[in-house]
Amino acid sequence: MIASAMRFVTAGATVVLCVGLVVGVRAGQNPPGGGAAARPTTNPLEGNRDAIQNGGAMFRNRCAGCHGPDARGYLGPDLTGLWASGWTDDRIFTVVRRGVPGTEMPAADPQRAPDRDIWQILAYVRSLGGGAPAAPPTGNAQNGERIFRTNCSSCHMVGAQGGQLGPDLSKIGSGRIRAALSKKIRGDGAYTRPGYEPVTVVTRDGQRIRGVRKNEDEYSIQIMDMRQRLQGYLKANLADVVEEQQSVMPSFGADRLSDGDLDDLLAYLHTLRGS
Repeated sequence: MIASAMRFVTAGATVVLCVGLVVGVRAGQNPPGGGAAARPTTNPLEGNRDAIQNGGAMFRNRCAGCHGPDARGYLGPDLTGLWASGWTDDRIFTVVRRGVPGTEMPAADPQRAPDRDIWQILAYVRSLGGGAPAAPPTGNAQNGERIFRTNCSSCHMVGAQGGQLGPDLSKIGSGRIRAALSKKIRGDGAYTRPGYEPVTVVTRDGQRIRGVRKNEDEYSIQIMDMRQRLQGYLKANLADVVEEQQSVMPSFGADRLSDGDLDDLLAYLHTLRGS
């Protein structure tokens, strides 16, 4: 059995993706807040030159890793068109403060990220403009769902159905931009969500068990193997633990998934935004 004191390796990695909203309170700032009743519903710093400058620096340090240096999306979605799409300051603030469960977007701890930091970041993002909302995605989502059920659901869960070898995709439409999803499906995406890193454990008798790493500490490792069984190993009983470079997710090149079917699959994934 894996040691009871094992730590979750994903805990630190998750913060790396959106570290900006959970670190760094500077002296002299407004006291931490976050309660909906205690804060304004519109950004009190919108258009403030100093706030925009400070917000830009915080965004680049804290948020660009997910949303791109220009806030137009990388792993996470494009933020510049939120207001043009009908989002309010209050709604955006709430998402930042509470995070998005089931995605890499963590909640912003009020004790470490005061309201003023968030308002400054939002003032900066809004200053970037964004014009009209993004064009609706192309593709047939109904056919995309059929493709998903055939090719993806054995490893990925949507709602209460599907496998667990890969991440739950119930909210993937709100957490990934289309380009990032396309690269991942085609096998070009380098990013692997924490908790799903490929690994092979080698037993002392030469048996190799491949899967995704779920937990690890100094003495033990727990993986989910390719048959989706959780397996725990004491490292003292292993010959090797191999960090794999190739994801356990197969690459769906054009020979396996046509451009048209990929378009349909992406259209379906775009609809997955949770409840």
